[in-house]
Amino acid sequence: MGEQLDFRILGPLTVTVGGRAVALGGARQRTVLGVLLLNAGRIVPVDTLVDVVWHDSPPATARTQVAIVIAALRKALKGEGVDEEVIATEHPGYVLRVEGHALDSLTFTDLVAGAEAAARERRPADAARAYTAALALWRGPALAGVTGRLVEDEAARWEEVRINTHEALTDVRLELGQHQLLLPELAAVVREHPLRERARYHLILAQYRSGRRAEAMESFREARRRFIDELGMAPGPELVRLHEAILRDDPALSPPAVPQDAGAARAEEAPPTEPPRLRGLVVPSELPPDVPGFAGRVEELSALDTLIDDAGGDRHAPTTGLITGVAGVGKTGLAVRWAHRVGEHFPDGRLFADLRGYDEQHAPTTAGDIISRFLRSLGVEGDVVPDGLEDRIALYRSVLAERRVLLVLDNVRTFAQIRPLLPGSGGCTVLVTSRDQLEQLVTWPQTARVHLGLLPEDRSVELIGRIVGEARVAGAPGEATRLAELCDRLPLALRIAAARLASKPHWSVRHLVIRLSDERRRLDELSQGESQVRASFELSYRYLPQEAARLYRFLGLLSVPDFTAWVGAALLDREVLDAERLMEHLVDTQFLQVVGVDATGQLRYRFHDLMRLYAGERAAEEETEQDRRAACDRAFRTFLTIAEQAYRREYGGDYGTVHGDTPRRAFDPDLLDELLTDALGWLEVERLSLIAVVEQSARMGLHDLPWDLVMAMEALFESRNYLEDWRRCSEYAMEAVRAAGNLRGQAALESSLGSVDLRLRRLTESATRFERAVELYDEAGDTHGRALVFNNLALIDRIRGDLDRAGSRLREAIPVFQAVGDRVSEIYALQSLAQGALDRGRFEAALDLSQESVRLSEGIPGYGRGKAQARHRLACAHLALGHLETAEIEFTRAMEIVKDRSDLLGLAYTLLGLGETRTRAGAGDAAERTLLEALDVACRSRSPMVEGQVRLALGEALRESAREDEARVHTGAALAIFRRIGAPPWEEKAAAALGHGA
Repeated sequence: MGEQLDFRILGPLTVTVGGRAVALGGARQRTVLGVLLLNAGRIVPVDTLVDVVWHDSPPATARTQVAIVIAALRKALKGEGVDEEVIATEHPGYVLRVEGHALDSLTFTDLVAGAEAAARERRPADAARAYTAALALWRGPALAGVTGRLVEDEAARWEEVRINTHEALTDVRLELGQHQLLLPELAAVVREHPLRERARYHLILAQYRSGRRAEAMESFREARRRFIDELGMAPGPELVRLHEAILRDDPALSPPAVPQDAGAARAEEAPPTEPPRLRGLVVPSELPPDVPGFAGRVEELSALDTLIDDAGGDRHAPTTGLITGVAGVGKTGLAVRWAHRVGEHFPDGRLFADLRGYDEQHAPTTAGDIISRFLRSLGVEGDVVPDGLEDRIALYRSVLAERRVLLVLDNVRTFAQIRPLLPGSGGCTVLVTSRDQLEQLVTWPQTARVHLGLLPEDRSVELIGRIVGEARVAGAPGEATRLAELCDRLPLALRIAAARLASKPHWSVRHLVIRLSDERRRLDELSQGESQVRASFELSYRYLPQEAARLYRFLGLLSVPDFTAWVGAALLDREVLDAERLMEHLVDTQFLQVVGVDATGQLRYRFHDLMRLYAGERAAEEETEQDRRAACDRAFRTFLTIAEQAYRREYGGDYGTVHGDTPRRAFDPDLLDELLTDALGWLEVERLSLIAVVEQSARMGLHDLPWDLVMAMEALFESRNYLEDWRRCSEYAMEAVRAAGNLRGQAALESSLGSVDLRLRRLTESATRFERAVELYDEAGDTHGRALVFNNLALIDRIRGDLDRAGSRLREAIPVFQAVGDRVSEIYALQSLAQGALDRGRFEAALDLSQESVRLSEGIPGYGRGKAQARHRLACAHLALGHLETAEIEFTRAMEIVKDRSDLLGLAYTLLGLGETRTRAGAGDAAERTLLEALDVACRSRSPMVEGQVRLALGEALRESAREDEARVHTGAALAIFRRIGAPPWEEKAAAALGHGA
């Protein structure tokens, strides 16, 4: 591993290794490192770093400069003997990994958490030591000297954390009776922060306890004057109550008795007044044992703590807490942990009942039985407990009326189960766990609702380690993390997996990971012994309504990562609103979770992985093979129907493509318009789902559907440059069409794969694909498909310098396009002819052809990409003719279109044209800025052809500015690119430019 780094941000930013300071470089390096440390362990996007360093005016090369900064920081750390990659590249940015190293902010956070826990457990001396150690880590203002708005905002937040921690330390020191020692310090704090009420409160209380009652009163009056003069408001209620307590010398202001040890008993409280015929004071404590190995849930515990905080408010009604979540997520464990933690706040008893709302082995426990047991626990003689339920409830509420009792009601399925168990007045707290939402309970006043999600990754690994042993987990951190993911980070599954490891010391963590990686066996592996994941799901599943259960099963058949209501509607062959109602029921019962609202305005839902596997099991068990395939077919064809409509809206019609014979499904036109307000946006939102449908339908042998869907998705692949997705989908679909002997599908996919190679300028591979596509189209008798491939082959011919052959192919294709009404492909062919004319120096002919392609493209609604290409070609013709002002206008129009469409490749080409125009106009500085921006975009577009062209143009612009050395660097890089991809005409241009500069 090498040396251990010590990062410190609680003060000036420093990094040391073995006591030696690491040289961090200039302000930019310090800012970037500061942002990474503030987000240690989390990915920081490059765009965030750019914004922090340059705010609203980043240079065109900002992303490149960030990469240079990262490289410099890595070099500095490596130079100090740090072997591993501390700053790792993770899309879409970088992450600083602090495992095995020290970061003072993390140490501070851990110490404060320990102090808070000690304070809650009435161990003030331990709390004071931990708070003091935490504050000792501070060496001045956080990240002092590091600039950047985000850094400065975070530094201000950390300063607030430091002050709050100091105030928390003061709280426990006052509890320890150190009021006299605190007086000078508190006076200084108030002078520094005169408007902090908590500091004022501490000072006044310390003065009073030190026998300085008059000073305490004056401090309050001075605070009141200051608040009114500077804030226009009186002090808050806490400070006012303290003042009133001092006026009456309230004994509660006296210093508390200091516990002798952590287990010291709290002061005895006067017993409540007993109702008649009780056995005497009984303090029941019926909570189950605390959960061993409990991990995480800090925020959830804090949310439940508000039930205790509300004790000082209006207590006409009991406070109620509701913990919801999927089966096995740890609802009971959290309830029991919190109940033990706050037990001392309920001096009159802690009661627990399992209502068995989801138990298939036993009938649910009745309210009457629970009330009878609770009354006996609270001291009521058995012969006094009434037989009738109404009378029993009345006595129960009377007994609780003047008491502070905690009632934990576990496994509740309906609100009706617990309505009789709710106390009638304040003083008590009721904590309920349920897999359902219990909306009637949520509407009660003073209710804290906690929905338990999956455990975070680090807490999941921590839970495994507590059961199997920290050393065993520490020896295989990657496998432990993978194990947690395979268990869905579900506490029940984590405990089962960890228990299996603990009982089999000869198993490695990796061995269990391999066993769980097989989805067909995973639920079996996690359903052994008394605790079973499958059984816990079954308890909830059996209560689902019939329609909801069937939708759950059908959804489990799909491989998509998430989905909207129309997917459910297609699976069931129902209306969308019906499917949405059923999905919401599945959300309420914890079978689905809501992802959020997508860019098209639709609610998206998803499974937890184990729930998806269980749904698939139930579908295989309860649905016929015919019904399962029919449901998938409906869903897949609906995806195809919408995707094809998105393609048509993007291209202005059914142009530039061929289709299979898969029947489309009828779809609500109003909903279709809503989804496709932004056609590319819908394709982007559904990208991962569409890829999954291509792969799954291909595996199922639905050979016509996947290739047809790939054709529709090309609108997205081309515009957003998703080349790997394009290739992956085409290859999956190709396997299906080859197995079925589908000639048209094979031809279309050969052409599709050839287009991917062409984008990457793998010209030989691309030409081979296209030639094979022509053969297949000829064999299938598809002249339109053949003509489409000719458009692409003509481009390869032009790149290779064979303009005659390119022109011949285009002139053969155009009549076919006109015959079938494919105007988009006709426009593309005209643009290619125009480019050929430019290459030959026939500029007027190029202008005529370009103007014709613009005229035709303007007649097609939508078709933004084609309009941009036509404008770009027209601008190139004007540039060649020396019409510089007109060229700049047309390039700018094209650029506006491609920017709106997030078309990286199109943006690179339009910026290139603008840069060349500005070079010709003698605007050297503007040309260089534009071309540097074009270079950044070209590199991100992963197109070597446009990168080479931009570098060649940049070399020319720099040469015009007499910067020959820089010009040769870019021109030489362009020459190397053109040689690599096999573009002879461009090789000649780059070589000539280098020779010109020699």
